[in-house]
Amino acid sequence: MTHPLAPTSKRRRLLLALALAASTAVPFGLAHAQAAAARETLRIGYQKYGTLTLLKARGDLDRRLAAQGIAVQWSEFPAGPQLLEGLNVGSIDFGTVGEAPPIFAQAAGAPIVYVANQPPAPSAEAIVVAKDSPLKRVADLKGKKVALNKGSNVHYLLVKALEKAGLGYADVQTVFLPPADARAAFERGSVDAWVIWDPFLAAAETQLGARVLADGTGLVANHQFYLAARSYGERRPQVIEAIVEELAKLDAWAAKDAKAVAALLAPQIGLPIDITERSAQRFAYGIQPISAKVAQEQQKIADAFFELKLIPRPVKIAEALPASIKLAQKP
Repeated sequence: MTHPLAPTSKRRRLLLALALAASTAVPFGLAHAQAAAARETLRIGYQKYGTLTLLKARGDLDRRLAAQGIAVQWSEFPAGPQLLEGLNVGSIDFGTVGEAPPIFAQAAGAPIVYVANQPPAPSAEAIVVAKDSPLKRVADLKGKKVALNKGSNVHYLLVKALEKAGLGYADVQTVFLPPADARAAFERGSVDAWVIWDPFLAAAETQLGARVLADGTGLVANHQFYLAARSYGERRPQVIEAIVEELAKLDAWAAKDAKAVAALLAPQIGLPIDITERSAQRFAYGIQPISAKVAQEQQKIADAFFELKLIPRPVKIAEALPASIKLAQKP
């Protein structure tokens, strides 16, 4: 007589099937986990405004790289210096900033490389005062409190504007604040002037009636630069090339229609359409490979910052350029 717990042939087949399933379940799970871990991630740092914000909103780059098994992780930063700190510590691989932040980053030893730049947009940054301020010209800033984001593009605008007005950098009291805090101080009257860029500039003009003492016209170029962590650029040049190609396509579209740009960008940055469109009209579209001429202009800014002791050591822009770019040496 068969024991009630002894396996019948039918039960043996069932047990065998369960054993086989159990033996294959672990390797399958491991394979799935390994595939997920192997999926590459490109980490992009962007600010509240600009072409990378547009690129993120459109999703063109995400779709292109997804087809190659690369995911895009987007991280927002309040300003260029903070973004480049992220590049320096390895939390992002690529980002866009103005002229000054890469210089401060290089001075701090960040391993960055210039990739490309937008054309000059000098009117997209300015020194502003309250609408009822008695200050009428840059020379009136002597002894006054001026708010700005330390190490950002507008830092150089302030230097050049003071120089043109016959003042030295030490003739004003600089108050270093990120954009949101600077706006609050500006509204309270805690500072006499604010040096700021779009879209914060357009918002201050439209919402607060801020008056422009001077913008960058005739003073600074105000380039926007695209930079990569040097290790990433050397390891994945094809990905960098893909980013630049998608930005070029985006620029060709954006340059033709500021209203369409504003419609796409406004929800991303949380500003009304009219303010966003005002900013978009001052932006310069047409991404270009970094050139020796633009790099030489960067070197002039770096030299000026060192002379003013804004950076702790001299910076050689050439050290952060692609190997193909050669700069003329000083005699």
